[in-house]
Amino acid sequence: MYPVSKNKILQPNFKLSFFLPKYWLTWIGVLVMFAISWLPYKLQLALGKQLGRLLYKIGGKRKHVAQRNLALCFPDMPEEERQQVLKKNFENTGIALLETGMGWWWPDWRAKRKVKVVGLEHLEKAQQEGHGVLLLAMHYLSVEICCRGVGYTHPMVVFYRAHNNALMEYFQYRGRGRSNKYMLSKRDIKGLIGALHEGETCVYLPDQDYGKNRSLFVPFFSVPDAATTTGTLIFARQPNVQTHMVIPTRNDDGSGYTIEITPALKDFPTQDDVADVTRVNQELEQAISRKPEQYMWLHRRFKTRPDENSPPLY
Repeated sequence: MYPVSKNKILQPNFKLSFFLPKYWLTWIGVLVMFAISWLPYKLQLALGKQLGRLLYKIGGKRKHVAQRNLALCFPDMPEEERQQVLKKNFENTGIALLETGMGWWWPDWRAKRKVKVVGLEHLEKAQQEGHGVLLLAMHYLSVEICCRGVGYTHPMVVFYRAHNNALMEYFQYRGRGRSNKYMLSKRDIKGLIGALHEGETCVYLPDQDYGKNRSLFVPFFSVPDAATTTGTLIFARQPNVQTHMVIPTRNDDGSGYTIEITPALKDFPTQDDVADVTRVNQELEQAISRKPEQYMWLHRRFKTRPDENSPPLY
């Protein structure tokens, strides 16, 4: 039996060094985000969309990465349609920057009013039966506000990567943990296993390229050899654990967010690693394809190649 990690109580503390000049730009950004978070919701959506359009015009490396990801994943999509998805993706990226402030600083009543959770009965049933729940998520752009919103209905343990900027990490940890139980470092494997053994619902994101270590090369969309983490299987194969998907979306009508919890994946996992990680990718594909413009295509998902001598995809 693994103990629950002590990392859950190692919250970053406020330091006097945060007032040093190297953090002044961070303070300005934080204060701007905080101020904007108090504006009317639809005004924030409009401002975020305009910010995203500006980022699209500026272009740069991230725009190239997003273009390339869409071309690799949807090669049969007409070029004009892919460009429309790309433009909308940048609009949604701009909105996501402002949603960070919503997720971190909105009062409880405001966050609850904007987030609707569907399928909560699946988690409640699993909990009543004494199961730990591995909740597979993906990098949807609305993740900050949705992480906050779902915690009100079912507080979770969140597996995450700490921010490189210590001041931003101070705000990020508290913002993401406001309505959830506690946070665990992405390196704290034993801590997450311990939480699952205690019957917790634990969020894990298997949709990015984490390098060759503990990865298999299996299809993801139209890329036949995407480096895909086998970390999912370490957790899913723990005794008495069910695996579910969580699929967040921003509603098109500007009313807020809908988060869907799926029933437990049937006959998962098996003892076939390749089949299991392939299935995880297939589940992710189906979820992302609902609203591809709301997914974070800015990450170099296919940077790791099976053959080091292969030409890079970016």
